[in-house]
Amino acid sequence: MNEPSSNSAYLSALEYLFARVTGGWKMGLERTTEMLSLLGDPHTRLPAFHVAGTNGKGSVISTLEALLRGQGLRVGKYTSPHLIDFRERIAVNGVPMSEGDVVGFIDRWTPDVERLGATFFEATTAMAFDHFVREHVDVAVIEVGLGGRLDSTNVITPVAAGVSSIGIDHVQYLGDTLEQIAREKAGIFKRGVPAVIGEGDPHLREFLSRLAREAGATPVHVVADAWAVSDIEVSLHGTSFTLHTDAGARQLRTPLIGRHQATNAATALAMLESAGAPYAAAAREPQHALARVRIAGRFQSVGSIIFDVAHNPAGCAVLCETLEAVTPKRPLSCLMTALRDKDWRAMMSTLAPAVDRFVLASPPSVPTDRAWSLTEALVFALESGWEASAEPDFDIALASARADGGTTLITGSFHTVGDAMARLQVSPLTA
Repeated sequence: MNEPSSNSAYLSALEYLFARVTGGWKMGLERTTEMLSLLGDPHTRLPAFHVAGTNGKGSVISTLEALLRGQGLRVGKYTSPHLIDFRERIAVNGVPMSEGDVVGFIDRWTPDVERLGATFFEATTAMAFDHFVREHVDVAVIEVGLGGRLDSTNVITPVAAGVSSIGIDHVQYLGDTLEQIAREKAGIFKRGVPAVIGEGDPHLREFLSRLAREAGATPVHVVADAWAVSDIEVSLHGTSFTLHTDAGARQLRTPLIGRHQATNAATALAMLESAGAPYAAAAREPQHALARVRIAGRFQSVGSIIFDVAHNPAGCAVLCETLEAVTPKRPLSCLMTALRDKDWRAMMSTLAPAVDRFVLASPPSVPTDRAWSLTEALVFALESGWEASAEPDFDIALASARADGGTTLITGSFHTVGDAMARLQVSPLTA
């Protein structure tokens, strides 16, 4: 994606890594394990929380980070993908890895990465673990990149593992049924490690619970059972809710917007309590720390613009539910793009009743082989009876979407949101 830095050494190092590391996804842990062995196995010296899920895992990770930092802990956070700058992926107490440290790692280790045939994500995962140990973090929060079972982050034995929600996505890697995808996500559950399940669907959460027990995870907690939420109220200022536990009912509020964010917050609290001392203390009086939760691109409202990285039909459905709750100023224009391998027809069909028109675009950061066909998307929209236009020039598309004087929704992929943020000078690091 866009790299805004003017540091030529940093940009050259990233270009070198992107060019020399084998592209695409290679499922499996062997290359990551070998790479980490060269680094002295930093992941074995790193207490960590591990979160998988089709949607919601980024919000759970950011909530965990805020709550743990609220206890005075030094917290490393590893997420993907980035919106504008590669360094967003690897941060300690909210401070991204320095450009110099990125350059140093790439200069030292890229020949080994290439020799091992590791992917970009596998190399980045190794970089993150190495950085966290060098920075003497007390605990890390680790977001699964793809799936779970064979994702390169799954080399860790965490203090607690959680699955947020399950939806149809990445079918070429994970399977085309919810059960197949759930099985891959459940691959992060490990013997003797607490498992937390945030999924809302009763059938899927029971399926995940069974898989966790089969893996030997203990205890196995279902958020809907022991950390139930009610009285959810959503506004452009955040989400308030009542959390019900054995200790009683508490009124809480997260700055993240959407009914689903109540469950995401509850999932983070459940993971902290499940992990025991010293982490459980972060869940006892969470409100002050909850107020500091930030995550870019998840129904992020900036003036008349809403950024949301929904990139599958389930994510779009949640987005529509949130739009209905906050009733933004009309007309609502939707600047949208999607990657070719996503179910963009279902995404558009889900969004259409909630928006007044589509402006279909081609973000410049999307690789050519993953870009959707603007012509196909426009034909589909018009044949469906929706107001829509298509504009290959992203700057013109962005200006067109903002021209109505109402609200502009920017969604469909991380690329769409990241490219728009870069042009509008909205930093994802200060969300």
